[in-house]
Amino acid sequence: MNICVCIKQVPDTTEIKIDPVKHTLIREGVPSIVNTYDTYALENAARIKDAAPDTKIVVISMGPEQAKNALKECLAIAADKAYLITDRVFGGSDTLATSYILSEAIRYVETQEGKFDMIFCGKQAIDGDTAQVGPEIAEHLDYPQVTYALEAVIDGESLRVTQQGPEEKQVIGVEIPCVVTFTQPPFDVRYPTIRRKMAANKAQIPSVTSAELAGIDVARCGLKGSPTHVKSTFVPVHESKLVLVKEETVEDSAKKLIGLLSDAHVI
Repeated sequence: MNICVCIKQVPDTTEIKIDPVKHTLIREGVPSIVNTYDTYALENAARIKDAAPDTKIVVISMGPEQAKNALKECLAIAADKAYLITDRVFGGSDTLATSYILSEAIRYVETQEGKFDMIFCGKQAIDGDTAQVGPEIAEHLDYPQVTYALEAVIDGESLRVTQQGPEEKQVIGVEIPCVVTFTQPPFDVRYPTIRRKMAANKAQIPSVTSAELAGIDVARCGLKGSPTHVKSTFVPVHESKLVLVKEETVEDSAKKLIGLLSDAHVI
């Protein structure tokens, strides 16, 4: 089995800053992490490899050079190979352009690593929350897809996916090759070992540019190739007030609290 896991390096959500002119994320000097939902996709790939040790896991990411740090983190956890998809013409891509670039990158990486049986993604990125890239990759590749997956296991020549539905879980069988996007599973993700971490730090990660993606249409990439544009951004203002209720007794404090909540029309 060959599994491709698409990951994204995202700013720490407590440190997000927006360029007021370009309306894009400012990444310089901002702590970055592997997108949380992508770690769930990687963990599911690793569990499939646990059951079938000959499985190969390849992680890819589109972003600037610093995204190699996120890829090395994935190598330290479970991935076997990693590729960075990077080019200035890709900068500012919206979800449609990003999914198009990644689908072309997947086709290129397959020429290096062999045909992928599964494409795993996180259900969404925590810096955008669109949940669009994974399904759009499936559309570009013309693959069947399952979203909001909790777990995926090999079932003969197909994949059996446990999906989180609106009210309850359901099990879906999907033919491979396919695309699956993952939400938070009922189990913990694994941590890197010291040995894998040392190997990952020494790993040479190839950078793939538009020059390698022979069939790519650069007119569909970057800001110019993105049909959606951000017109304005703002940082919401959060106001909070603290009222400390501390009377002589617990009973008096409770009465005072009830009175305050009643006056505020909360109860």
